Amino acid sequence: MALSRLAKRGASVDRQIVRNFAAVPPKFTYEKLFDYEANKVATPFRKLTSDGVEVLKASNGRKLLQVDGQQIEDLARDAIVDIQHLFRPAHLQQLSDILKDPEASGNDRFVALELLKNACTSAGKVMPSCQDTGTAIVMATRGGDVLTDGLDEEHISHGIYRAYTEGYLRYSQVAASSMFQEANTKTNLPAQIDMLAKPGDNYDFLFVAKGGGSANKTQLLQKTKGVLNERAFTEFVEEQVVKLGTAACPPYHLALVVGGLSAEQTLKTVKLASCKYLDGLPTSGSAFGRAFRDTFWEDRIKILAQELGIGAQFGGKYFVHDVRVVRLPRHGASCPIGIGVSCSADRQAKAKITEDGIFLEQLETEPAKYLPSVQEPELEKGGEIVKIDLNQPMEENLKLLSRYPVKTRLSLTGTIVVARDIAHAKMQEMLDAGLELPEYIRKYPVYYAGPAKTPAGMPSGSFGPTTAGRMDAYVDSFQSQGGSMVMIGKGNRSAAVTKACQKHGGFYLGSIGGVAATLSSNSIKKVEVLDMEELGMEAVWKIEVADFPAFMVVDDKGNDFFKKWTPEGFVPEEDSFFEESKCFFFGLEEDQSGFLDASEIAAGLQISKEQAVALLKKFDVDENGTLDQKEFEVLLFKHQAYLNELRDDQEH
Repeated sequence: MALSRLAKRGASVDRQIVRNFAAVPPKFTYEKLFDYEANKVATPFRKLTSDGVEVLKASNGRKLLQVDGQQIEDLARDAIVDIQHLFRPAHLQQLSDILKDPEASGNDRFVALELLKNACTSAGKVMPSCQDTGTAIVMATRGGDVLTDGLDEEHISHGIYRAYTEGYLRYSQVAASSMFQEANTKTNLPAQIDMLAKPGDNYDFLFVAKGGGSANKTQLLQKTKGVLNERAFTEFVEEQVVKLGTAACPPYHLALVVGGLSAEQTLKTVKLASCKYLDGLPTSGSAFGRAFRDTFWEDRIKILAQELGIGAQFGGKYFVHDVRVVRLPRHGASCPIGIGVSCSADRQAKAKITEDGIFLEQLETEPAKYLPSVQEPELEKGGEIVKIDLNQPMEENLKLLSRYPVKTRLSLTGTIVVARDIAHAKMQEMLDAGLELPEYIRKYPVYYAGPAKTPAGMPSGSFGPTTAGRMDAYVDSFQSQGGSMVMIGKGNRSAAVTKACQKHGGFYLGSIGGVAATLSSNSIKKVEVLDMEELGMEAVWKIEVADFPAFMVVDDKGNDFFKKWTPEGFVPEEDSFFEESKCFFFGLEEDQSGFLDASEIAAGLQISKEQAVALLKKFDVDENGTLDQKEFEVLLFKHQAYLNELRDDQEH
């Protein structure tokens, strides 16, 4: 009887499938996936020229637009120069609004004021607004009735080349000659150039300069339909917003994209949304799957971010200026979600070529109008300022800093050493070889920064802070030898840095991110190469500063200003490799303590106790004598190569 019922049920299912496939499909309907002009968005343009643009008539009467390649090159050059020095009026207005908001913290207002002053400096078109002048990205959409010589990408690249090599912009692109050998191209090329087609006789462009800090905040998360409900989505968004941190110079223009027909479409939409390029999308969906902005969730996420209290780098309301949320169609078995930001160096501009000429988006050339008419004392200082004479002995300054809590505003005057990743790696090699650290890293504070090219007659080019977290691995070993006792950078640090500062009596100070031009013009008085000159811009520099602004972020007592917003641990995605490693971890963990000791590691990896102890010493980041789940995941990736090193050492 049971078999009979199953047979009947199977036949019923088969008939249903046949009916579904035999049903008449819906009538073909085409709807633009991205309707950029569904809602009017006003963009001010300035006319560059009419030269090199000619209207032709085809034999059938069709109007064609012919564009000379030199004009495309010149447009690219002008666009890159503009976005490196000028901002959109709306961005500057948002900064100005922070100064007027009674709910803004003193730190919010201080950062906003510094960013506005930085915009005033960079508007002179000598100093770029940020020392990381970024990767040049261009989206060019050519109408089918636009005629060129077919070398559009080359012309655009040449214009970008001119902007970087003729101006005081930093070269950041490295070219690989093999898997592990690479070198700076010294032109900032190649650029990312995306060529698209559309009907008509207009040629549209979006020019973007994307710095490494904000680009590194872009994430793709492969979720499931389980996140598409109000409670789960809210929890997911809050978690991801907190994870953004402050290293990329907030206040941010935040973009969140839910769905996508491919992972790459999701991430490209994030980029365009953060640039306000999708502001004209519809604000509702359709049965045919068009992309739309969800303005309800834009407002809700903005409030959520404000209520976190992270603020504009050092606590407050303004972690984000605004939010863009775009909903896309998706494959039923996938739910990609992308998140990204445009930082305080909000650098993009539209351009167009029409029969009337060549036009570039009008950016603000007089940002001073957004400054408050009267700079009230409490607005200017945002709290007590402690003056530090860096030319006093390091021991004296450490005692002085120890008297103040985290969040204290500081004004630094004297000598600072500037060093970044490669220089730190070379100094670590000295320690590994049994040598002492250089005297300068023990005598002076170290500033994690990198300069752009220096304009004639000025002490330095744009010279702003870089992300401090890249130097975390060196802090404990340097401080144990009396080096890096006072560090200056941007963004939050790992728990290992807080622990090292508490153990050795060190401090981490936060410099204002996004104000490189102002720092160079107002605070940096002298720059000279101090050591490792062969590294070029990655060399060790010595700078003299006056009234250099900073905040105390980590003190010598174990306090970290950012600890409140630092997640306790990484939560792996359920469908990732880390789910498998989690099962492995708990399978080895005999005492259910949440940690693995050397014996459990040896048994699980089938290695000797001595090798397990060596692995534990290598991967125990917090130095508690055991491995937690995250440390164990890193071990799984790297332990075999490290064991091979151990065996080689034993053989020799």
